[in-house]
Amino acid sequence: MRIITHAWATPFGELLLGSWGEELCLCDWRYRRMRTAVDARIQRGLGAEYAAGTSAVIVRAKEELEGYFNGEREEFSIPLRLVGTPFQKTVWQALLNVPYGATSTYQGLTHQVAEPTAIRAVASANGANALSIFVPCHRIIGRDGALVGYAGGLSAKRDLLLLEGAMRNTTPDLFSYEQAS
Repeated sequence: MRIITHAWATPFGELLLGSWGEELCLCDWRYRRMRTAVDARIQRGLGAEYAAGTSAVIVRAKEELEGYFNGEREEFSIPLRLVGTPFQKTVWQALLNVPYGATSTYQGLTHQVAEPTAIRAVASANGANALSIFVPCHRIIGRDGALVGYAGGLSAKRDLLLLEGAMRNTTPDLFSYEQAS
């Protein structure tokens, strides 16, 4: 079986969608820094290669995402295939419990899934998420409320949180800047 992949431009950036059988295994930012490593992990984990195309799962994922982007959907129903280590899957399952319109911190996420000293491992697993938006890693922020580390870039993270009402729209002053992830 092959992993069917499809690049798709969204209002927030270009996503790479992938289906394996009847499940979505990939919804990730196409031009992220870890693209090669994420793709290799998924292909190795599923024992399959990528093949460009489309599938019923991809069509459905796009429909659900369009509803989300239009503010008409807060939850997703598409079946997901999480591909990673047992620890990564534990972190990603915890991310699924962060509700629409809410945020958590890396520290809060760590307390749910690991020893308090494992915050870097939790942050790394969060960053390795290949199912962006469906597994809402964008809802994890710094302890001080800062937007940090997002594969789609901090502007996409901010825009997704604004869409969900998880943060208010603030205009940065002339001296602020955001660091690219």
